[in-house]
Amino acid sequence: MKKWKEYVFDVNGFQVNTIYNEETIEKIFLPLLRNLTEMQKKKNRRLIVFMAAPPAVGKTTLSKFLEYLSVQSEDLTEIQAIGLDGFHYHSDYINTHNAVVMGKEVPMKKVKGCPETYDTEKLREKFRRIKEEDILWPVYDRTIHDVVEDVEKITKDIILIEGNWLLLDEEPWRSMKDTADYTIMIRSEEETLKERLVGRKMKGGLTREEAEDWYINSDSVNVRRVLKTSLDGDFMLKVEADNDYIEL
Repeated sequence: MKKWKEYVFDVNGFQVNTIYNEETIEKIFLPLLRNLTEMQKKKNRRLIVFMAAPPAVGKTTLSKFLEYLSVQSEDLTEIQAIGLDGFHYHSDYINTHNAVVMGKEVPMKKVKGCPETYDTEKLREKFRRIKEEDILWPVYDRTIHDVVEDVEKITKDIILIEGNWLLLDEEPWRSMKDTADYTIMIRSEEETLKERLVGRKMKGGLTREEAEDWYINSDSVNVRRVLKTSLDGDFMLKVEADNDYIEL
């Protein structure tokens, strides 16, 4: 029987209560952190780690949890977990521009979150400097639903960057993968992710039918694109329907 433990920590300015299987922490998460610590010490410089996953996997929470775990032991190098969402185009740009998504031109505001709504040139410039400099990193503020530039200072020796598209097997993302010293890919069954995303919309006030329509017309496109078009990572995980993780 799985033994779950509750944790409370901050994610993007919001207090998050979450649970993890203690065996998963001991057999997957802590060995991963030890491996990253060893890699960083061998390279003797800042280590960059990409964590990619489809929507609703829980990658932001997991990245912050790994950050939390890394400061609990003196034997581990402290991790700084940051996200990709600060590289969305600003809302005024998204609201007034179109994007070509899989060969079809559509208003950006209807597909916000897909890779074509990210400012990849800004991201590439940050990646060019991140290994050598304590740069400033943008964030996506969910209270104003927009990007705020240069909020978080990058200072730690291991930087864990999470996002949907970091291992996308399409340019310009494919070439930016070279920034990473190590990559993590999290997969899941689409049906598991569908139920999570539909549940989120229902909590926001939609009926089940409305939420499922939203999934079909919006979220499902990004879920399938990540699952079908992403490269494997150096380390592969799968999130199960009960929110536990297994190593692939």
